[in-house]
Amino acid sequence: MASGEEITGLAAGVLTAASMLPQLIKTIKTREVEELSVYIFILLIIGTGLWVYYGVLKNDFPLIITNAFSFLLNSIMLGLKIAWTKKE
Repeated sequence: MASGEEITGLAAGVLTAASMLPQLIKTIKTREVEELSVYIFILLIIGTGLWVYYGVLKNDFPLIITNAFSFLLNSIMLGLKIAWTKKE
């Protein structure tokens, strides 16, 4: 059985990872990316990538999974920003 500490950590990871979902859904529906910053997604991808690596070093499965999910969502957002930015 999971300890309170593990449950708290997992809940924090899931909520943090899911925080990008509303923006991703809105972006897919509207295809509006002009106001999004490329740099925030680059920083988030680097940061979550490092968290995944740290999770691997610590053999911490919840840390790996939640940050890998965040990495994926932020990578998708960056891809949409690049693909849907109007070329002038």
